[in-house]
Amino acid sequence: MNRYIKIFLIAVVAQAGLYAQTAAVTVDAIFDKYYQATGGKALWDGVQTYTIKQAYRAGTANDYDLTVQSSLPQQAMSKTRTIMKRDFIYGIKGTDGWIKIPIGSRDKVTQFQTSDMSEKERETMRRELVDLVAPFDDYTQKGYIATVVGTEQINGKPANQVEMEGKGVKYNLYFDAESGLLVREKLTLATKEVQTRDHTQYAKSAYGISYPSESTFVSSIDKKPVKVTTTIDFNQAIPDNTFAR
Repeated sequence: MNRYIKIFLIAVVAQAGLYAQTAAVTVDAIFDKYYQATGGKALWDGVQTYTIKQAYRAGTANDYDLTVQSSLPQQAMSKTRTIMKRDFIYGIKGTDGWIKIPIGSRDKVTQFQTSDMSEKERETMRRELVDLVAPFDDYTQKGYIATVVGTEQINGKPANQVEMEGKGVKYNLYFDAESGLLVREKLTLATKEVQTRDHTQYAKSAYGISYPSESTFVSSIDKKPVKVTTTIDFNQAIPDNTFAR
């Protein structure tokens, strides 16, 4: 009987130790450390526009480039996906949303066929507008509930894991315990697709905010690793016609 009591006490102590480690680090403390590591919360709070340019490379015919231009005050976003030198444009502004598909021969001036975006697609882009650069920024105002799950080894280093859920999606975010930088993010969509991004390099923008500049992207659908290189410009002027339908 004494042996069973000892085993029970050991288990209780171990559980208490795990809880203490998790409770010692709060969600807000983890997020604050990221802000400090990437330029400071004041800079993040000052972001009004951002332009993202990315190259997705897996060595296949499906390789593509992506340009995202967003204005938070206008609640507008334009995404241009360039594949095989043809641009596919997705845009939202307020409640409106549209898709522009290139038509005609590539050796002529490009013309587009414009159609309405579905409400589900508009909702996805509205989420991306405020989540794309830092999904946890102002997370409570976005309606997310965030919880510290614990620690996990990422590339041999301890990382604090935060689970953030809401809007029909779930994020699992892993922040390096020492540097505070986001090293892995998993996005689970309503369709159950899981998109994983492992960030290996950071770069500093002219505005002063640092961001992931080299990453590996994997979707649970095709499971093929894709190398992603990224540049981000914050608060640069965006032409007025960018968000024109």
